[in-house]
Formats: sequence, C-alpha cells, structure tokens
Amino acid sequence: GILCYVGAYVFITYDDYDHFFEDVYTLIPAVIIIAVGTLLFIIGLIGCCATIRESRCGLATFVIILLLVFVTEVVVVVLGYIYRAKVEDEVDHSIRKVYNGYNGTNPDAASRAIDYVQRQLRCCGIHNYSDWENTVWFKQTKNNSVPLSCCKATLSNCTGSLTHPMDLYSEGCEALVVKKLQEIMMYVIWAALAFAAIQLLGMLCACIVLCRRSRDPAYELLITGGTYA
Repeated sequence: GILCYVGAYVFITYDDYDHFFEDVYTLIPAVIIIAVGTLLFIIGLIGCCATIRESRCGLATFVIILLLVFVTEVVVVVLGYIYRAKVEDEVDHSIRKVYNGYNGTNPDAASRAIDYVQRQLRCCGIHNYSDWENTVWFKQTKNNSVPLSCCKATLSNCTGSLTHPMDLYSEGCEALVVKKLQEIMMYVIWAALAFAAIQLLGMLCACIVLCRRSRDPAYELLITGGTYA
C-alpha cells in the first residue's frame, strides 16, 4: 500500500509540473513501483498460505518471487538516480519555452502551470522576476508588470508592477522546480531501498524455514508404554 501511494504521489505531482519536464520516461520508476506494490499483495498471500500449509514448494516459489521483486526494486533505484540527474537539463530545456508561451488574458494549460508553480513555490520568473521582461506576454501588455502569481501571498494590494519589486517573489522558479522534481524522485528511491531491505529479510526468513523443513525426518518413531516388543 505504501509503495502504491508513493507511485501515485509521483503521478499526481508530475501532473502539476509536466510542462516543465517533457521526458515522460521519468514516470517509469513510478509505474514500476506501483506494479511492485500491487504484486506484493499477491506475494504476501502466497507466502502466508505456504507457511501455514508448510509447503516447501510454496515457500520456494515465495523466495523466487521475492528475489524477482528485489531485483525490480534495485532497477527502480538505478532508474531513479539516472532520471534524477537528468532533471536539471530537462527543466532548463523546456522552461523558457513555457514562459515564452504564457498568455495571461486567456490562460491555457501551460499558463495555468506557470501561475500554479509561482504561487506554490513562491517564485517569479526563470531566475528572477526580471526574466518576464523578455517574454512575449510582457511586451504585448506594455504595462510594466508581471503576472499576479508573482505577488507575495501576504500582500493584498499587489498589482505585479515592476516599480514595486519588494512586492514580488525574488527567487526564480527554475532552481525550485528542479529541486522539487529531484525530491519527488528521491521519495521513489528511498521507498524502493526500504522495501528492498524488507524483501531481503523476507527471503532470509523463508530460506531459514526451508532449511529447517529439509532437516526434519520424514517419519518419527513414537514409543508408548516405555517397552519394546
């Protein structure tokens, strides 16, 4: 359940930032971790049934499946680190295009994404609020102001005017978007590592049970009455 939650969280958060990150392959670790979380429900049932019935075949199957899941989680960790390293380049490649396509009068999905990010992350522009001066929207409006999403949340009378820069968020959005996406990927990595450790413990316990079962005699001599015939 926890693994499925982590994967779903990545999907939901990615939906808010997908305009700044075009590589959909970043979702592969999230897809894998959801699949693993779902599979673990079935694996858990197999393990419980095999233990209750004391089935060597069932326990052996349980160990093999756990081994496959462990390998899958290692793959998730590796992919997570690969895509975490690519986040900065991806954001840098796409964020300028998104800002240049901003249309405040009739906001499309990309424009809503910019306003959402600037409010949520409390940032303005790519590196700072002055980046808005180079956008098509700024040149068309000709009112020397930035979107209201750049205004500090504590101010109610902010108009986005560049003549009052103290009313605007001073930090740029690019670095904060990169940081947010890298944090999301780290959630996946840490979840996969934690459950990989649990899988190792599960395999160890199952192997101990299997070894003990293999040493048990097939038949036991029962002596009653204390005498031999």
